[in-house]
Amino acid sequence: MFVRAYLRASTKEQDASRARADLEAFTEARGLVVAATYLENESGASLQRPELFRLLADARPGDVLLVEQVDRLSRLNAADWERLRSEIRARQVRVVALDLPTSWQLAATHSDDFTARMVEAINGMLLDMLAAIARKDYEDRRRRQAQGIEKAKVKGSYRGRPEDTQRNEAILSMLRSGQSWNTIIQATGCSRSTLSRLSRRKSGDTQG
Repeated sequence: MFVRAYLRASTKEQDASRARADLEAFTEARGLVVAATYLENESGASLQRPELFRLLADARPGDVLLVEQVDRLSRLNAADWERLRSEIRARQVRVVALDLPTSWQLAATHSDDFTARMVEAINGMLLDMLAAIARKDYEDRRRRQAQGIEKAKVKGSYRGRPEDTQRNEAILSMLRSGQSWNTIIQATGCSRSTLSRLSRRKSGDTQG
């Protein structure tokens, strides 16, 4: 059985590999081994996750996609979750999550087809439920964050996220040297909106 571990964190400041030891301990206890690891720092609320889709492209029918928690796989809205689930089903990949004990049976070999199908059906239902809970948690946190920002603005205490001056200076230097936007985004991980803002700043500096 080929086990592919997927490790995700939302931002580059977080350690996406944090759960690696737990996943390896899980497989070792079952006489399995993590044969491939896919690690990335991307939002679980987005389908723009190159490593996850590289995993699915590499997978063969019956492979296990192993995650620490279901929310590492998805904080997607209903439509995007269905797209991802469809891709997983098409690849015939088994999703096993440490926080979903029913899925652990998917990492075992069953003696008959009926048992295997029942385990898969039960696990699929619970996986959908936990994915919906993960999305609600994401939306609740976003709403509380927005409310906190609004309160801070009313009080006049909101200052926004501090600027990453070292990174932005590097981006400005790359812009001045004529490097393409795509190259800069790939090298620094900045968003296109941030790059647009810094490009305008560079233009202002040139004009000044």
